[in-house]
Amino acid sequence: MSNQTLQVAQLSAAAGEKLFGTVEFPVQGQPYRLPLWLIHGDQPGPTLVVTGGVHAAEYASIAAALELGQSLAPTGLHGRVIVVPVVNIPGFAARSIYVCPLDGKNPNRVFPGDPTGTASEQLADWLFRNVISLADYYVDMHGGDLIEELIPFTIFFRSGNEQVDAKSLEIAKVFGIPYLVPSVNPGSTIAAASAAGIPAILTESGAQGIWTADQVADHTNGLQRLMQHLNMIPGGSPEPTQSTVLEHFHWLRSDHEGFWYPQVAAGDTVHAGQVLGCVKDWEGNILQTGHSPDHGTVLFIVSSLAIHQNDPLFAVGA
Repeated sequence: MSNQTLQVAQLSAAAGEKLFGTVEFPVQGQPYRLPLWLIHGDQPGPTLVVTGGVHAAEYASIAAALELGQSLAPTGLHGRVIVVPVVNIPGFAARSIYVCPLDGKNPNRVFPGDPTGTASEQLADWLFRNVISLADYYVDMHGGDLIEELIPFTIFFRSGNEQVDAKSLEIAKVFGIPYLVPSVNPGSTIAAASAAGIPAILTESGAQGIWTADQVADHTNGLQRLMQHLNMIPGGSPEPTQSTVLEHFHWLRSDHEGFWYPQVAAGDTVHAGQVLGCVKDWEGNILQTGHSPDHGTVLFIVSSLAIHQNDPLFAVGA
């Protein structure tokens, strides 16, 4: 909790102030310009950091971050909020799937970054040191990418720090999306935050380049619920929602370049060994059959006919 001036690089906001601006820093020797909001409440409270567009074509999350930054006022706000609507600016301009076009890397696999690394690693390093590290709580908003069908779910990280992990699970439940999925994979935004002692969640809603009002609201309503829970905005603790923790998050990737034929949809209940789709060659020969690794729910499935080697095909929460 702090009443100190909220500062990110060249931008600063005193208590009771709101500022929109663009910070500039070098990435591989070239200027990288990152727009963001600083909203410094007129009352003391925690610091919440919200990011979108780490995956730059997951539009519902970006629309939600824009809405939060545009609408949240410092008057009556207890604490401080930093909103970065689009982290992967080159990817947003290019409508890029998964990666940053500057180096072809997935930015959500390289955190906390490397100041001497590739473009994505340098971007992650700057964002982590200058923005995420300021947080008492962190929400990174995502959704299905341009080629993914997805049902809403929230990922929380299991770092091994019991106190931080319990807080991350708590805010995942408060956010209000019914399916909760633990992760232990390094390199993500929330893995880096958790390792630094910051409770963090990654929220997923929206898919296939679509951002319906309901999908955007999954994120904005969740942020409102979280800020109420943290006593940052009026309204009191939100009503609890029913949630299911899916203990396992099974992914299957393609071993081949070819054509993908899914046989189920996101949200379907599947059983272990069930065929969920297959990858074929030009002549229709099956190169790979995708079997469900467990009983559970299809959380996302790729909807693109074109598939590359190592592309994800689907994920099942069990």
